[in-house]
Amino acid sequence: MKELSKKLFTSSHESAPTPILADTDNFSANPAFDQVLALRLSRRAVLQGGMAAAAALYFGSSAMLRSAHADDQPAGPSLKLKFNAVVKNKDDKITLPAGYSWSILLATGDPLAAHISPYANDGTDAANSFRQRAGDHNDGMHFFGMDKEGKWDPQSAERGLLCINHEAITAAFLHQQGQTIVDGKRTSDAEVMKEMLAHGMSVVEVRRNGKTFSVVKNSRWNRRITTFTDMKITGPAARSPQLITKYSLTATRTRGTLANCANGHTPWGTYLTCEENWAGFFRRTPADDAKRSANELVALKRYGLNGKGKELWATVEPDTADNRFGRWHAANTGTSNDGSDDYRNAANTYGWVVEVDPFNPDSTPKKRTALGRFAHEGAWPGPVFTGQPLVWYMGCDSRHEYIYKYVSSALWDPKDANGGLAAGDKYLNDGKLYVARFNADGSGVWLELCMGKNGINTDSVPYNFKDQADVLINARLAADAAGATKMDRPEWGAVNPRNGEVYMTLTNNALRALDKVDAANPRYYNDPKNGVAQKGNANGHIIRWAEQDALPNATSFEWDVFLFAARENADPATVNLSALSSDNDFSSPDGLWFANSGLLWIETDDHTYTDVSNCMLLAAIPGKVGDGQSRTIINTDGDKLNTINTHIGATLGEEKLRRFMVGPVDCEITGLAESPDGRALFVNIQHPGETTSGKNFSLNDPATWLSHWPAGGTSRPRSATIVIT
Repeated sequence: MKELSKKLFTSSHESAPTPILADTDNFSANPAFDQVLALRLSRRAVLQGGMAAAAALYFGSSAMLRSAHADDQPAGPSLKLKFNAVVKNKDDKITLPAGYSWSILLATGDPLAAHISPYANDGTDAANSFRQRAGDHNDGMHFFGMDKEGKWDPQSAERGLLCINHEAITAAFLHQQGQTIVDGKRTSDAEVMKEMLAHGMSVVEVRRNGKTFSVVKNSRWNRRITTFTDMKITGPAARSPQLITKYSLTATRTRGTLANCANGHTPWGTYLTCEENWAGFFRRTPADDAKRSANELVALKRYGLNGKGKELWATVEPDTADNRFGRWHAANTGTSNDGSDDYRNAANTYGWVVEVDPFNPDSTPKKRTALGRFAHEGAWPGPVFTGQPLVWYMGCDSRHEYIYKYVSSALWDPKDANGGLAAGDKYLNDGKLYVARFNADGSGVWLELCMGKNGINTDSVPYNFKDQADVLINARLAADAAGATKMDRPEWGAVNPRNGEVYMTLTNNALRALDKVDAANPRYYNDPKNGVAQKGNANGHIIRWAEQDALPNATSFEWDVFLFAARENADPATVNLSALSSDNDFSSPDGLWFANSGLLWIETDDHTYTDVSNCMLLAAIPGKVGDGQSRTIINTDGDKLNTINTHIGATLGEEKLRRFMVGPVDCEITGLAESPDGRALFVNIQHPGETTSGKNFSLNDPATWLSHWPAGGTSRPRSATIVIT
């Protein structure tokens, strides 16, 4: 960062810009963090070369890795926050420090082509127009600089392609009078079509316009990818019998992507969009159980495929010839033995990381099965070094789920930069998938998910694996068998460019019980909201780890807890363990993103602390694993107590952690990207005013809506990408 960074913090020296919920039933007996009883912290591995390591993240540096004690770590630029903390508030607006401004870049329904009319925002916009309009619920995103010839240029800051996920919809505001549902069925195919087209992602060309950016509406690169987009299935699970559908008898293709939450990117200039809460969209009634094998029933239950389908898309009658609605009915309705005449296996074609080449609008996205199938929150790349494997870190966002890592078999060759999807075939179709086990002594192990290893066999209980394709399709069950550690909703991850350490948010867990606290999840408490009890780990925390010898493909690591979220006035002995103040207290950390400088951005998706403040964005100057102190906590619930020993990261204080932005009412702050020169920060404001189920809500009475952002007045609220300068 340059211009923006000079206001956010000062640096001891300048450096060149570096390019850049659905809960499921985890019925395994694997240890949760409640079995982690002690924490030993020792930082032994760092990357050589401060900001040089940041460059290596994207350029494929040939710099050598070395082992060192913490005292040997290069200091790098000294960062200092240079803005005044934003005060918590419940205003229906964007609040920033003095000297900063914001503008709308792309909001729900905005046209991506010059001939598409402006968004009416009253529910009257035609369904098919969303093939060339921005979708809803802007989420994860990435900025790809572009040169004059239209190729990826990581240092280009004047022009680029912005890839933006559209995770979900606020149905009430998408249609004129909300969803039309009669007797539990959808009766308007046009409404359902609009919803299916509003999901997915957008690719838009953006250019600098004065201090900010604007969308180029006539760009040949502008593109919508939706639930209708043809996708290739690649990697070890391609052609598996478990992926056969009426759409693809060879199990090599599927239709669409869905529930695209967080994201990732590659060192060859492609985008990774990740399918998170996809399972809830598929319909499967109890009558289907009798037609399924014992193995299938275990897998269906483990992935939460036992519902009516969140939006009831499968209920539209009559269906079309191409089964645009019936394909969401994941039941055995045909007569074939392999699923070639129905969509009983359709859900198995979702839950993947999808690679998209934003620079080739005619290319077909590819679902990369080597990275496993689960509720992918995102896929965050580790440090990139010439001649070393490539690594992506991933979280499965549900309570008691796992943290994963993928390591490529191929070694990085910088000649593959700008290699498009062909490079993805090389690095993302062949590798090892691991899941994390967090040990009691503060160490950790990456367990390989491979047929014949770590308890993953044909006679595993309760699921019998057939082959490696089966392992990847049912990665959650494989992680159960391997003995991974159950986590509290692993959300976004981020890799520190200064030392390669990995951070991941654990958003919250209302199900944590007093007798289940442990060293890594040491809090059980009540955080009342408007007089209503909120027990467990209501506010969440951020965990981090350092790979052994700073090697991203290491199979062991050390970890600690970076920050505990809490109200400023919470008990400092049991809840506010990070000593948060009014300038930096927060709840439910969700999005994470490291700027090239080493500054860490923290975003919130909170429903716990919203009696005090809307969701927010904070800036933090992180330390390193092992920089804190041991603590003993006594948790209580009535006359019951539980004493736990833990260790937390060094207290940051207001000098190193401050609130930078507060968003409008009922929103989530999510998705971060920066222009390569650091002069602009892209942030997504998702679902302002999304709560439409309250007893006082009426679509015909704007006064009952929680938000009217961004237009104000009596307008319907919209998700949007903003640019901060």
